Order: sequence, then structure tokens, then C-alpha cells
Amino acid sequence: MGDTLTPQQRHANMAAIHSKDTKPEMVVRRWLWKHGFRYRLNHPRLPGKPDIVLLKYRTCIFVNGCFWHGHNVDIDNAHSAISSSECCKIPKSNTEFWTSKIRRNKGRDIDVQHKLAGMGWHSITIWECQLKPKQREQTLNSLAYTLNSIFLDDVAAHRYVIPEDEQSIAAEDMERPEWH
Repeated sequence: MGDTLTPQQRHANMAAIHSKDTKPEMVVRRWLWKHGFRYRLNHPRLPGKPDIVLLKYRTCIFVNGCFWHGHNVDIDNAHSAISSSECCKIPKSNTEFWTSKIRRNKGRDIDVQHKLAGMGWHSITIWECQLKPKQREQTLNSLAYTLNSIFLDDVAAHRYVIPEDEQSIAAEDMERPEWH
């Protein structure tokens, strides 16, 4: 079965899709704000301009569309093919173009996450299908748990410990100023 739209109509539909302020991204942003997580959007100095940046947690959140980023697709590098998944259906028309585009997007996503990790940042990817009503609460609660775990691990790693071989000064050893 072919495409029900003309090439011009399909082009207009695809061109109308924007990468910022998508519905799934807005769901995550509203939930984070409501639960006390403060963030910045599309930080220009970080690789990939992450959708959501939580500075306190040194964490970047990418809210990915299943189609555009090839969620759960099987990539056959030997035959340059990608097979559809439950949430990412490869179009029957212009398949070579879409296969190439999804492959590039997946590769870029991996490169960006490696660069962020090299800079000491955590990356979390939330998929569009994970924000459907049946899974939304579990996904967002899991996000909060992960963010809190990251924060606690980072705080524990930076906690100052007094070396045991150094003596500390007791309060009574210090001279007290005279009070009149």
C-alpha cells in the first residue's frame, strides 16, 4: 500500500514538524517543574543542544521522537537496511532516504552522548512512546529516581573528608576574645 498523500502534501507535513517544544517534551518539562526540578532549555554550549539541561544534576535530557531517532529499530549494516519496530515504522516510499536519515540521527545521538560523558555530564533519553498515558507515570517517576540518584552520588563523591593524619584544632584550644 502506497502513500495516501501526494509528494507535495507529504513534504508539507514533514516540514511542519519542529524539533523544539514538542508535545512529549512539554509533558516532561511540565512534570519536572511541578516536582521542583529546575532546568534550562537547549543549552547552546553543550553538544547536541540538549532539550532539557539540569545544571544541579549535571544531566542532559533528550526527549526523542521514536520515528526520527529510530527507537528499537534493527539496523542491518551489511545490507544498509533498517527494519521497523513497534513504535518506529519505516515509510514504504522513499525508504532509502528515511533509512539513511534515521541511521545518521542514531549515529549523531551516540556521538553527542559520548561527548557529554567526556565532559562529565549524564545523559538521559526519554522516548516518545514512554510518555503515552499508560507508561507516563512510571517513566517520569523513574526519571525522578534517576536524577535523585545522580545527585546523591555526585554529592557523596565531592564530600570533603579530613585526612586522619592531620590534627584538627579543638574549639577550646583557640584564644577567645575578651568581652567587656
